Amino acid sequence: MKLALLTDGIAPYVMGGMQTHSANLAKYLTLAGIEVSLVHCVHHGESPPSSKEVNEVLFGPHVDIELKEVICLEFPKNSKIPGHYIRRSYTYSKMVTAALDYSKIDFIYAKGFTAWDILKGKKSGATYPPVGVKFHGYEMFQILPSFKQKADGVLLRPPTKWNNLNADYVFSYGGKISKLIMELGVSEENILEFTSGIDSSIIKKERMPAYKAPVKFVFVGRSEIRKGVKEIEESIQLLLETGENFEVHFVGPIEPFIKHDAVIFHGSKSSLNEITSIMDKMDVILCPSHSEGMPNVIIEGMARELAVLTTKVGAIEVIVNEENGVFCLPGNVHSLHKAMLQFILMDEGSLKNLKIKSKKIVAEKLAWEKVAESLSKKLITIKP
Repeated sequence: MKLALLTDGIAPYVMGGMQTHSANLAKYLTLAGIEVSLVHCVHHGESPPSSKEVNEVLFGPHVDIELKEVICLEFPKNSKIPGHYIRRSYTYSKMVTAALDYSKIDFIYAKGFTAWDILKGKKSGATYPPVGVKFHGYEMFQILPSFKQKADGVLLRPPTKWNNLNADYVFSYGGKISKLIMELGVSEENILEFTSGIDSSIIKKERMPAYKAPVKFVFVGRSEIRKGVKEIEESIQLLLETGENFEVHFVGPIEPFIKHDAVIFHGSKSSLNEITSIMDKMDVILCPSHSEGMPNVIIEGMARELAVLTTKVGAIEVIVNEENGVFCLPGNVHSLHKAMLQFILMDEGSLKNLKIKSKKIVAEKLAWEKVAESLSKKLITIKP
């Protein structure tokens, strides 16, 4: 099968969860036997990497395998005018349309708005292969706690809905994400579900060390309202007031908001190895988000044998349940405090079982090799 993978960048040239997902998708679909033509981009003004450099980043410098084609574009220049991201995304989609010979493509896998112009062409009668679109979290249709996020959501909803309704297929992580997509008007038979994944090398190989109190929580990410950082801060204060024995570690660009031995700020870390080395000393990954898709940070934490404290938003329930985690209500300090206290008071055996189950779920279902194999089987059944 010949597949065009249209992206808004791949890691490490553009950093972000979606870009990491795109890089892994290109790599592992190729390893699964699909001929992948990759269209990606760099930020405006940056030098594009060569095809050789991209293949070496994905497969290594001495591996005799490569993408069928690599095309790198320059994402349109930023602007301060409201709605600039939507306009730039549509302009970029027109650049993408012109980049490939689609007569040699069986299927178009489009991230975000990258197939917007192609879908307009199909609607006007132009001939293109089937198009499947992938919007990761659909956060614009979920809880948006800040005014700026709500304003951005208002702008993003109409074009996101249009792209979903006019695509031949819509990819989903499953769970509440699939339900949300159907509420937009997409037929269930046009939704293709598959989870996100993780490189199997990240899955912890060594045996779990002996547990040492106190229970250690870790939050990895930005200081963003949507990620539940405000609720974590207030929950910590409540736990300290009652003298509970615990630690909370923060990894990311978060300014220290409290001075206490139980609260440790590690700052930003530039590599996954640095992050996993911290995770390996923890017990619970904290992700009390207001809205999400399928967070990579949860999968990474599970792969390092951590239990999960999170919310039932997006597709999180596809990978987290009562066997490997505890849920709290989004945006609810009392609920988060109660969930953290549940972990703090949990007996050693119960906590160990949650942690072991987390890693088992990743190993059995979320390794990229398994995810790509499952997706490729679905793709080859699609008729032009």
